[in-house]
Amino acid sequence: MKSLLVVSLLAATLALHAEKGPEPWPAAAWPRSTPAAQGMDAAPLESLHAELADGRHGYVDGMLVVRNGHLVFERTYPHDYAALFEGKDPKRGPYNYYDPDWHPFYKKTDMHTLQSASKSITSVLVGIALQRGELPGLDVEVRRYLTGFRTSPDPRQARITLRHLLTMTSGIRWDETTVAYTDPANSCARMEASADWVQFVLDQPMAEEPGKTFVYNSGVTQLIAQVLARAVGKNPADYAVAHLFGPLGIERFYWKRTPTGLPDAEGGLYLAAPDLARVGYLFLNDGVWKGRRLLPEGWVAASTQPHVETTPGIGWPPRYGYQWWVLPDAAGARYPAYMMSGYGGQRLIVVPERALVAVFTGWNIYDKPGPSWRLLLDRLMAAAAPQGRP
Repeated sequence: MKSLLVVSLLAATLALHAEKGPEPWPAAAWPRSTPAAQGMDAAPLESLHAELADGRHGYVDGMLVVRNGHLVFERTYPHDYAALFEGKDPKRGPYNYYDPDWHPFYKKTDMHTLQSASKSITSVLVGIALQRGELPGLDVEVRRYLTGFRTSPDPRQARITLRHLLTMTSGIRWDETTVAYTDPANSCARMEASADWVQFVLDQPMAEEPGKTFVYNSGVTQLIAQVLARAVGKNPADYAVAHLFGPLGIERFYWKRTPTGLPDAEGGLYLAAPDLARVGYLFLNDGVWKGRRLLPEGWVAASTQPHVETTPGIGWPPRYGYQWWVLPDAAGARYPAYMMSGYGGQRLIVVPERALVAVFTGWNIYDKPGPSWRLLLDRLMAAAAPQGRP
C-alpha cells in the first residue's frame, strides 16, 4: 500500500480535475452534448468515424466519446458476423470465438465482449475491497487465500503477492503471446479447457523470482479472482453487482463462469459500451461516484502509474499498471492516458487532463488489422482541447 501514498503527477492532475466543481453524472443514460459545446474539434472524430465506417481498420463495432461527463460522439458499425463465422469452428459455445451467439455480442444484445478489458474490472474490485477493509494490502502473499489448492514446493511460488499478480510479474512460466488464442497450445487456451482454472495456474512451474519481469498472463487474473472470493466471502461477480455495477447504475451485464463457478475474470465480461464508459468516468473522478468514494484515495493514480516495462516488439504500450495499460504521448515523454484493452479490439481510453473517456469495440480476429491504440489516442488528443473544460 506504500505506492498509494506516492504523490504523482497523475494524482495531482486528478486532484485539479476534482477541484473544478460538481460533475454531471449519467442517470439511466449519459447526458448528451456536441463536441463543440464541450470544447472539442469534431473534425478528427468525424475523420476517424469515416475510416471505421469504410472498413479501413477492420471489424470495429462501435466508437463512443464522453467529454466533461457528456456523451458527445457515438457511432456503431454493423457486421454480419454469422456470415463471417461460416465455415469456421462448428462447435458452439462461449469459448468458440466464431460462435455468433457469444462473440462479439452476447446473444444478439448490445452487450459486447470485453475480453481482457475484464482484467481491469477485476483490478477495480481489488481497489474496492481495499477501500472496504476486506484486503490488508497489496503485499499480502497470495498463498494465504489458496487453502485447499495444491501448491508448488518451489519457494518462489510462496513469495507471490497480490501486487505481483496485478503487475503481471508473478514469475510463473506462461505463454499466450507466441501462439494465437485459437491455438490449443496457448497457455490461456489450455487454462480455459481445464476443469479448475486456478489449479491449472498453480500447477505451472515457476520461471523466475516474482517481481522481476512482466509476462502477460491471463492466469494471474484468475488467481486475483480467487483471492477476492476468499477475502470478501462471496463470488466476485456478485461482489461487483453490490459494490461496482450497482453504484454506477450498470443494470445489464453478463459474466462467464469457470467450471468451478468463479467468474472468468481474465476475459469473460460483457457490457454495453455506455456502461463501460461509466467505469472510465469513475476513474476520471478519482474513484468517487456522485459524491461517494468507492476506491481508496490514491488508488486510481497507483493503478494507472507505469509500474513495469512490458514485452517489447508485440505492439503493446510500453508500460503496465495494476491490470491497466499506461499510454505515452506521441513523443514518449509523458504518460497522459491509460487504457483497458481486450482481444479483438476492445479499448477503454481515459485521458484525465482532457476530461475524456472513450470506448472502442470490435472483433478483429480475421484478416484485417484493427486500429492501434496509438492511432486512437492520437485522434482523441487532436480532437480534445488541452483544457478539461470548454
